[in-house]
Amino acid sequence: MTYSKKRLSTLRPQKDKSLITFLIALGVAFLFFIPYIIYDNGYFLFYGDYDVQQVPFYKMCHEMVKTGNISWNWATDLGVNFIGSYTFYLLGSPFFWITLLFPNWMVPHLMGPLLILKFACSALTAYWYIRRFTRTQDAAMLGGLLYAFSGFSVYNIFFNHFHEAIVFFPLLLLSVELFITENRRGFFAFMVAMCAVVNYFFFFGMVVFVVIYWFVRVVYGCYKVPISRFFAFLFEAVLGLAISVVLLLPSLLAIIQNSRLDEISFGWSAIMYGKEQIYANIIQCFFFPPDLPARPVFFPNADVKWSSLGGWLPIFSMVGVGALFSNKKKHWLKTTIGILIFMALVPILNSSFYAFNSAYYARWYYMPVLMMCLATVMMCEDRQVKWKSAYSWVLGITLAVTGVIGLFPQIKNDKMIIGIFTNSTDKTYIARFWYTCAISIVSLIVLRLLLKQLKKNPKIFYRNATIAVCIVSVIYASVFIGIGKSLSYNAREVMIPELVEGEIDLEKGDYRIDVYGGVDNTGMYLGYSSINAFHSVVPVSVTEFWEYVGEERGVASRPTVDSYAARSLLSVKYLLNRTGGDSFLDDDTKDPQMPGFEYISSSGGYYIYENKNYIPYGFTYDYYITKEQCDTFTANERSNVMLKALVLDEEQVKKYSHLLKNVSEDFNVTYDGGETNRLIIPMTNEAYEADCKDRAENSAVYFKTDNKGFTAGISNKRENLVFFSVPYDEGWSATVNGQPAQIEKVNIGFMAVLVPAGDNTIRFEYNTPGLKNGAVVSLGAVFVLFVYLIIFKIINKR
Repeated sequence: MTYSKKRLSTLRPQKDKSLITFLIALGVAFLFFIPYIIYDNGYFLFYGDYDVQQVPFYKMCHEMVKTGNISWNWATDLGVNFIGSYTFYLLGSPFFWITLLFPNWMVPHLMGPLLILKFACSALTAYWYIRRFTRTQDAAMLGGLLYAFSGFSVYNIFFNHFHEAIVFFPLLLLSVELFITENRRGFFAFMVAMCAVVNYFFFFGMVVFVVIYWFVRVVYGCYKVPISRFFAFLFEAVLGLAISVVLLLPSLLAIIQNSRLDEISFGWSAIMYGKEQIYANIIQCFFFPPDLPARPVFFPNADVKWSSLGGWLPIFSMVGVGALFSNKKKHWLKTTIGILIFMALVPILNSSFYAFNSAYYARWYYMPVLMMCLATVMMCEDRQVKWKSAYSWVLGITLAVTGVIGLFPQIKNDKMIIGIFTNSTDKTYIARFWYTCAISIVSLIVLRLLLKQLKKNPKIFYRNATIAVCIVSVIYASVFIGIGKSLSYNAREVMIPELVEGEIDLEKGDYRIDVYGGVDNTGMYLGYSSINAFHSVVPVSVTEFWEYVGEERGVASRPTVDSYAARSLLSVKYLLNRTGGDSFLDDDTKDPQMPGFEYISSSGGYYIYENKNYIPYGFTYDYYITKEQCDTFTANERSNVMLKALVLDEEQVKKYSHLLKNVSEDFNVTYDGGETNRLIIPMTNEAYEADCKDRAENSAVYFKTDNKGFTAGISNKRENLVFFSVPYDEGWSATVNGQPAQIEKVNIGFMAVLVPAGDNTIRFEYNTPGLKNGAVVSLGAVFVLFVYLIIFKIINKR
């Protein structure tokens, strides 16, 4: 048999395209990030969560790690377990650890380059996984680029730390394939550990997916698994999990009491979504470029504004998936995607990817996206595939959604208008809708031309398809970022001068600040402990306190001016009012909206007010009040009450009632019809100021924080409980004058210790719960893995 030169060329070993895939993705990401980085003077700033969480978190955590301050973090909310609160965001990310090679001032400059690197790495890892299933390197490269620049990836620029899951997920699946098909040991255990360490939230979903993936592959006969190898697979899974315990255990202990974890769907809410637009939104996100987080244009009433609904593949949309379903009767990939689609449409199954929480999220869609990319390139390589039906269906759905939403008439203000748009306050709404539709439709037109090339010359097809995907990715990602920036604070006028590079003229000391009319996490940006915080993972005691005094604490602490007494209780000394934000002055009286605050100066774009009712950390009481008594007051009154009396539970009352008088002994008690005894405590401004003065006069002489906790000195006239507005947490231990002291949880969520009369030194130290035990388990697991690999290597040689 003779071979032509062309035939012989196809039989030669193909040149690996890992590096070129990485570099192309790096270049594409560079093209849509770099104009904005240049425009913002070397920074990449976006809007929403990215600006107020990702940037300050990276800078603050970088400083904490470099200075060894990794126990208790004073810069987040009222104080948090540093490791337990930041493993979700960045502590396990290798991209964060890269920043440690640079000085702290450079960290905000690194945010854009790190995102560019993440996009490139996700293309590379997807290429490595997809290459296991393709005949050519070109197909794998195309699949990797589709994965890297999918709608899910671009949408989640908003959530910078989600990209770690996008990067490492293909490697987890690759490790499964290598273990089963090539008996490659150790890599699977390593990837299980890596994924768990990088982000425990996404790891939970990955475990669910791998179970599904494994069983589908086995059922379809893709794996011939000896029973011994199956148990070895389970052993490595457990071993990998054990290696990750050093961060996983502290994280679990930090979030286990979070009330959001208890919100599991039951009944009809577990079977069907309560809002019908969610179903349409799920379908739409795979046929169109992603909506902007918090600013949806397709289905605004679905109320899933931050759920990460994105899955569109540049140029190809759902055509490759449609080709798989229309051309393959039985295929493991078809079944896998079918299962994922079904799970996405059933609330309880959808929530299984994020610990069965009842809140709607689509933050696991990078998993079906990878399967969609694989399906697309596999169909491209199959010369028997007929594309017409799939293409027609996808084009039809795309045009139908565009037509119905864009042109369907409705009655509004007694007038008939075209288009079922509901967000009239956003002037860009209609423009963004038509731009998104145009990108999707034009992409399908280009795809039609490319598919004609596929039949004639596959090599030219892959080259042109790669170019088309890159061009469209640059265009739609650039516009996506630009629109987001247009809806945010001006980077060059607000974010950079007032926050990223901002400085304010305040005295140094251990106190808290308040921010009014400012950007979330302003205190963190400026380096001050603040009662205002936008952070999802805080001690449960913080949530308990804020909710008890009438302030909502979902993912952020933003106390209203009604809780003015809470400011003094929490040792707030200064309030910053952004000059370009809402005014802190009352519109009518022109006085500050909270009593006791006086204007003292302006600095760094802020009006600075001093709290004349400031109380230093660490003070004593003359009265106590039981929890039941405090419950009778309205939520907004309770922080005022806590300035008068220390809230104790029944057990504490038995222990300390000889030191403190019950507040009812000096104040009237009324009887209201047999249900409750209600105390009558003055709530006037004069009474508030007097209580603050009393607490301040009996406060600590000094209060100093350090990397291990804090030290306070106080001179007591008599034996008494000393209260600290530091969140209660199991990791705290205390000594008084060098002797161990029992910590009491008081005032709903804070700490107090019993201190004798005279001059005293109080020391609190924090040790992250689970960290030491986790480290022991992880070190032991690493040792076991090392021995396991040596034994396997010896047996394999024999």
